[in-house]
Amino acid sequence: MLVFYEERLALLSVPKTGSTAYQTALRDHADIVIAGPTDLKHANMRRYDRFFQTMFRKLFDTEMEVMVVVREPIDWLGSWYRYRTRPELADHPHSTQKLSFESFVIAHMQKSPPAYADVGCQSDFLLPRRNGAGVSHVYKYEDQSKILDFLQNRLNCDIHLPQENVSPKLELELSKETEQQFRSLNAAEFALHQSAE
Repeated sequence: MLVFYEERLALLSVPKTGSTAYQTALRDHADIVIAGPTDLKHANMRRYDRFFQTMFRKLFDTEMEVMVVVREPIDWLGSWYRYRTRPELADHPHSTQKLSFESFVIAHMQKSPPAYADVGCQSDFLLPRRNGAGVSHVYKYEDQSKILDFLQNRLNCDIHLPQENVSPKLELELSKETEQQFRSLNAAEFALHQSAE
């Protein structure tokens, strides 16, 4: 998470949307940098509003606009799957090394997914608290130029994104049946991505 106080902007870090690269590129411009622990780095809208936005309201009588980046839902799951094939996760409950992408997606759709497929969803990340403010700006991960234009204009700086936290390259094969089931069960995820700028 990054907060730019003068610009009244908070950039929340939705997992698997390039947030580490943005943190590296913008940390020197930010007033608050939360790079860890993971639960704070990836604080969702509800947690951000409860702790950080409340602080800005009470201490400074102001609010930050909140920006997030979201990814096409199947691609987002693919990034999680590929990330969890890393050798250092071998024999860990989160490892996907011995699984096909198809098996990973099927497991993710279970009511109680196993640890390796329990990655939540992007739409839950954006849910506001009751009576809380929602996200102000939602951008598509796939349109990096639009994200960069917004941030460069808002922060009045040039941004050079490094490649960080890159998942291994793998083919992601999904049967039509599984894809249709996933799309049906996760209509809100696709609607969120479609509505992003």
